[in-house]
Amino acid sequence: MRYRDLGRSGLSVSEIGYGAWGIGESSWVGATEDASVRALHRAVDLGVNFIDTARGYGESERIVGQVVRERTGDEVLVATKVPPRNGVWPPADGTDPSEAFPGAYIRSSLETSLRASGLDHFDVFQFHVWSDEWVGRGDWLETVADLKSEGKIRSFGVSVNDHRPESALALVRSGAVDTVQVIYNVFDQTPADTLLPACQEHGVGVIVRVALDEGGLTGRITADTTFPEGDWRNRYFRDDRPAQVERRVAAIVADLGIGQDEMAEYALRFVLSSPAVSTVIPGMRSVRNVERNTALSDGRPLTAGQLTVLAGHRWPRDFYA
Repeated sequence: MRYRDLGRSGLSVSEIGYGAWGIGESSWVGATEDASVRALHRAVDLGVNFIDTARGYGESERIVGQVVRERTGDEVLVATKVPPRNGVWPPADGTDPSEAFPGAYIRSSLETSLRASGLDHFDVFQFHVWSDEWVGRGDWLETVADLKSEGKIRSFGVSVNDHRPESALALVRSGAVDTVQVIYNVFDQTPADTLLPACQEHGVGVIVRVALDEGGLTGRITADTTFPEGDWRNRYFRDDRPAQVERRVAAIVADLGIGQDEMAEYALRFVLSSPAVSTVIPGMRSVRNVERNTALSDGRPLTAGQLTVLAGHRWPRDFYA
């Protein structure tokens, strides 16, 4: 496993991190706690030292905290997120920061997360939505500073609104944030236009989520793909979207001259090819996927030609809409 600086935070994180949304048994159907615990332990065995969870991920904080506390000889960094108090995702224009992230609420949510996880601090504490209208307004910044001084959090970040990387540019440039978490993948390359360069310039760590397009870039989504009842992917891949994904991936595979089963590898290597990226956090609910994904942290970059090919496969769309 290779490691990168998480911006100016002073933390060193594994290139392949662990996205723990899917193990919380809230929105993804099919996870079992036993399998999740085995996958987490195997990830740490293989050098993963960064796990991303959230207050809104069902049982995820509890499961992650249990595993981290069991790994007494390993330094495992944990990031969590506080949801907006008003429950609006993403925030509407004109929302006052006191509606979404008032100081007392931020502190209360953190304390709840600490109790759920059994941990005494979080290494990265993130707002789960963000609006650049909040820069310089509200008492959230003072609260974050207090939580840092109390040792309850080590760094502060935001999870950038889905497919809206420009919504955190002012925050990055303000110097008030240590990390951003953003959707970045072969289909959605928009962060590379302005957000990633700004993060490099200002020393902000970048945590990449949805690098595999919720499974779309694994090569395993076809026109006939279905998901269990209650699984949120039924909305993400609704209507003819699986067929669209299948066609797009087939074009990438053909242009790269690779096998269909290599698609996930190339998708993750594409993300890691950016020097602005600190870590990528694919969801890994099985030991098999942990082993496959962590093996990619081997220092073998994509060629300039391969990156050029992939740059031509942007697909601007918002599957959450």
